[in-house]
Amino acid sequence: MPILFQDVRICGFRGLQNIEISLNQTTVLTGMNNTGKTSFLKAMQIALGNRQFISQDDFFISGGSNSNKILVDLRIIPVDVEGNRLSDFDEDWEILFTEDRIKTDFEGNSFIPLRTIVTFDETLNSYRTRQIILSEWPLFKKEDGSFWYQVEDGQERNFIFDGIPFFYIDAQRDILEDMKLKSSYLGKLISKIEYSQEDIEEIEDQIKALNDKAVSSSSILSNLKRILRELDTAMDTSSEGVEITPFTKKIRDLNKGLSIYYTDHKDSFSMEYHGMGTRSWSSLLTLKAFISLLNKNAGKERTPFFPILAIEEPEAHLHPNAQKKIFEQINSISGQKIISTHSPYIAASAKLEQIRSFYKSNDFILCGNIKTDELDPEDIRKINRQVINTRGEIFFSKAIVFFEGETEEQALPILATYYFKKSPVEMGVDFVGVGGFGNYLPFLRFCKSLNIPWFIFSDGEVGVIDGVKKSLEKLYSRDVNIEDEKNVIILENECDFEKYLIEQGFIDEIENTFKCLQHDTYLNDFIMKLDGTKKFRIKTDKICDACKQSIYKDILRNYKEDAGFKEALYDCMTSQKVQFGPVFAEKMIENGKELPPKVLDLFEQIRQLFDKEGQRDVSKN
Repeated sequence: MPILFQDVRICGFRGLQNIEISLNQTTVLTGMNNTGKTSFLKAMQIALGNRQFISQDDFFISGGSNSNKILVDLRIIPVDVEGNRLSDFDEDWEILFTEDRIKTDFEGNSFIPLRTIVTFDETLNSYRTRQIILSEWPLFKKEDGSFWYQVEDGQERNFIFDGIPFFYIDAQRDILEDMKLKSSYLGKLISKIEYSQEDIEEIEDQIKALNDKAVSSSSILSNLKRILRELDTAMDTSSEGVEITPFTKKIRDLNKGLSIYYTDHKDSFSMEYHGMGTRSWSSLLTLKAFISLLNKNAGKERTPFFPILAIEEPEAHLHPNAQKKIFEQINSISGQKIISTHSPYIAASAKLEQIRSFYKSNDFILCGNIKTDELDPEDIRKINRQVINTRGEIFFSKAIVFFEGETEEQALPILATYYFKKSPVEMGVDFVGVGGFGNYLPFLRFCKSLNIPWFIFSDGEVGVIDGVKKSLEKLYSRDVNIEDEKNVIILENECDFEKYLIEQGFIDEIENTFKCLQHDTYLNDFIMKLDGTKKFRIKTDKICDACKQSIYKDILRNYKEDAGFKEALYDCMTSQKVQFGPVFAEKMIENGKELPPKVLDLFEQIRQLFDKEGQRDVSKN
């Protein structure tokens, strides 16, 4: 029966000042660079693995002074093979843990609370590690304001268990290096190769025959052997002469010349000729083979075995399909897996409940997760289908701007680059079209759960505003006054973005955009001023009951009338949104016009967010 390291608390380690994270059998850590993912894995290593890497730089720094200790608390619980909580550990685990380490909560459920404390001993000029079995699992924060790490009730007792080995795989893995090191997982795997005496004799006879054949078939080797026998005339020896062995003589030496070849449809190539993707992937798979061997041996000896794997960036050097495949392979390894990644493909391959998102705000690292037990199956399906399957990159966003239309998606990133003097990619800001105001909620739930700041840049139609309001009320489970939501920017006068640009007087820029695009409709209806009418499909105020999207209808426009001029501009803009958006943004910048007021409001809020969180390099143009 398996177990589970359910909760991890860390205080005073690198950027992790005070954090608590719950884990699954497989947990995927996402988030931008420098948000604490690797630090979390290394904190697990402090508690369960090799601590020789610790230095003064690993102690949390605040206000110019270092923390004087590192604390890592772990809670182990019993679970069944499907990961469901059990009341008690089975007999084998009870024997391994011993009764004095096992505690019981107020509901009668067994658990083991483990604490690791690292301090610096100035007298010995070294780091001291203490391990403690806590008397309880304290609240993260008590009503009096005190935190878990201030509770010191426990018994000092070692808890490095042979049945719970810890494996750390960093992003720099390379099987070529593994082949050189006896301490690597490949080296350890090879060192455990065993043969029966009968097999040894048979294989070594075959090797001898192979060596004899190789020497006798080569005139060079045969001549060399004959000449070397002349040593007998100068040495008083009873030897049987000279042996030349192109192939290793003893089976115990086979691993010294170990090579790994991968074969395509025609030829095989040594690992030296393969790229880093294949070599990195192979290194990780050797760990899988090593754990499989340990698991098999534990089964033979009937001893409990539950490995903990901390894997950093398994996607390194791999193409998207390979990234998905390697996640499946890791997920199938026995034990508990914690994976840090920057890959949207790996994040999308995981289940929602397996995701933990790290986010750094004001030098304080937060970790969010999507509580699927609080969502119904349809909510989960929408997050998977509308958010993760299409926009997996937002797992790694610093902030996200949501909107409905294609023009915004094309134009806003260009205008943001002009305003901030750096691209949204550099800033970590994503601009995401949700495809209709009825689709906001899954995206908002995603961001709220993972602590990712968000903004809505909304059209101003009454129906749209009402739809945004309802989404926010479902998100917060309370009434919402849309005017009080500062991160929701709404276009005035019931405009969508295209109509808003016209109302703000960007007529010249719009006309120049169409001239640049050689837009046929524009040329026919405006430059040549042809008589007559033209049919267009326009959006009405009515919403489809089934799909909750706007209903369109066909109308005729008479472009000779002055009143029809702006309507014609609008028709042309909305009929060619993808082409129009980026060119219009460039024309606006070329003309040196100030950005539209609502766009400025949006960018100013993003700037204020980043200023608040210490991103001082993000400044106004």
